Amino acid sequence: MDLYSFILIIIVLAVLATTSVVCYFLKRQKETVDVKSLEPFFSRLRFWWTLFAVLTVSLLLKPLCGHTITIGLFAILSFWGMREFLTLTPTRPADHITMFLVLFLCTIVQYFLVAWNIYELYSIFIPTYAFLLVPACMTLSGDSTHFLERAAKINMGMLICIYSLSFAPALLSIPIDPSTKSSNLGLLIFFVIIAQISDVLQYVMSLFPIRNYVSHEINSTKTWEGVIGSTLIVMIIGAGLSWTTPFSYLTAALVSMAISFMGAAGSMTLSAVKRDRGVRDYGTLVEGHSGILDRIDSLCFAAPIYFHLTVVIIN
Repeated sequence: MDLYSFILIIIVLAVLATTSVVCYFLKRQKETVDVKSLEPFFSRLRFWWTLFAVLTVSLLLKPLCGHTITIGLFAILSFWGMREFLTLTPTRPADHITMFLVLFLCTIVQYFLVAWNIYELYSIFIPTYAFLLVPACMTLSGDSTHFLERAAKINMGMLICIYSLSFAPALLSIPIDPSTKSSNLGLLIFFVIIAQISDVLQYVMSLFPIRNYVSHEINSTKTWEGVIGSTLIVMIIGAGLSWTTPFSYLTAALVSMAISFMGAAGSMTLSAVKRDRGVRDYGTLVEGHSGILDRIDSLCFAAPIYFHLTVVIIN
């Protein structure tokens, strides 16, 4: 078992347990605490527990099944996120076969290629082959109404929810020098921690009295103070967690900066999609869902950048 990754997971679970206890007592103070305003954070906390619980199981069972559990987790997140995204798409009955192929076939093929570490294919499968096959498949229905808009939105969903997010588990296959004492799972856990902490800090800092919005019409909570302030903090955190990666202190800080900025870009982009379709959050689209895209938007945009930065830095 990778010792450093195990220690990091224990630290994360301890922090989550402490936070959960604090949240439990906050919920009991209904007279003095606006519990409803804290619900977005409670939702994030539930997501973190699920995510890190699966990563913990994956770490414990790594000798038996390798990284299968972790790759399966991200495949499910991609499937779930793509389903929510397609709910926004102004689809027609003629698109149902195409959407079925995207949801199942494209997701399975992409993550199969990632699992088998065929970079030459998973790096181009969706932006080359799938992007061409989707509109071609749609033409077979004979329905040309809003054809360009329908095809573009399905392809955008594939790019964000399936292709981009698949670069997170692809980190598990990057060759790492054993002398660094780091591991692939440590790289992935580092990425998830930095992206999620940055996301939360951006929201918390947006509550400060001084607010210069990045784009108030797109996102009413995203401020430059939050983006810059959270980036500076996660750079410090990233440098402090450099022992879980093959990065130096400075490199870990710079990589954390890239993750933070790309995470903010992802949040803004998907906020623009929501505003365009007139919804508040993705959790309102599918009954019983907590809005997975609201939780993974930063991961989707930051994953391919982090992956390729890591490859360049290590090599």
